Amino acid sequence: MSDGALVADLRLTLPTLALDVSLAVEPGEVLAVLGPNGAGKSTLLDLVAGLRRPDDGVVTLGAQTMTSVRHGRAAVVVPPERRRIGLLGQDPLVFPHLSALENVAFGPRAAGVPRGAARAEAVRLLDAVGLEERGAARPAELSGGQRARVALARALAARPRALLLDEPLAALDAEAAPGLRDLLRVLLRGAGEAARPVVLVTHDVLDAAVLADRVLVLDGGRVVDAGPTAQVLAAPRHAFTAALAGVEVVVGIARGGVVVAPDGREFAGLGEAPTGAAAAAVFAPSAVTLLLERPTSSARNVWSANVTELVPVGPAVRVRTSGDPQITVDVTPGAVAELGIRPGLEVWCSLKATEVRVHPR
Repeated sequence: MSDGALVADLRLTLPTLALDVSLAVEPGEVLAVLGPNGAGKSTLLDLVAGLRRPDDGVVTLGAQTMTSVRHGRAAVVVPPERRRIGLLGQDPLVFPHLSALENVAFGPRAAGVPRGAARAEAVRLLDAVGLEERGAARPAELSGGQRARVALARALAARPRALLLDEPLAALDAEAAPGLRDLLRVLLRGAGEAARPVVLVTHDVLDAAVLADRVLVLDGGRVVDAGPTAQVLAAPRHAFTAALAGVEVVVGIARGGVVVAPDGREFAGLGEAPTGAAAAAVFAPSAVTLLLERPTSSARNVWSANVTELVPVGPAVRVRTSGDPQITVDVTPGAVAELGIRPGLEVWCSLKATEVRVHPR
């Protein structure tokens, strides 16, 4: 790890969650943390920021230890306000009685920066976030997207050594989110002294695809998928990641180029994993063909299942089918009508091996 890297190895047991996570983020790198509700994403940020204390674990930023707890006994716990770790949440918390300029200048002024220098830095950052003409406005006079930009500028004005973002776009409407996402893409990747580790918690795969160098997926407090963003989204190893990426994933045991699912179904595809090892077969829901009778085609992957649910998804209909795992198939509304697809109907599923990617898990 280089100087300035953020490293955390944390464990915390709560009534509804047992968190056990390790991460390392280099300066200038963005790590996206994904996972279902209750997976421990926000708890992880609280532990790194010093808002919670782990049962056991370490947080370091460069050469400085921020947290060191062993078996419930704290050796080092630096208070949040002394960590220089910025935390930006879903709700852009800005002081309602201060102007946008005063909000941004607050951090430098609190750190002892002279008034003139703090004001100059605030002007520079408001310009960077596209609000150079709104410095005199109070938060009530700004839109939600503009308040989020002020909050981002204020977080950066404090010159944090690391930045934690907890669903920064979640509270924005569809019109404001793309602009702030583009802004984050530019501002999060500093160079030289401006480079800092960034951890981005998000539920939106687009945020990860556009903003993150690497992805870490949590489920039940544990890491279930991790790696470079493009690699994780192209070859997910967990059902949640697969759903985000718009693909189906069958996790099972490898036998050459075949993945054997828990219910015994075999999924052949391109790629290979060591025989006997955990493996995943990945394919698009639209690659599966539904039929009422067993197909006579050359497709290697053929199985029968019962329809359990139909859900409209844009112009398509998502058909969920029985099995372990349950496979989702995307078809047209016309196919639903022609085949008479309905819950309880037995169907045959056909999937070409060329549409499946097999990789170790």
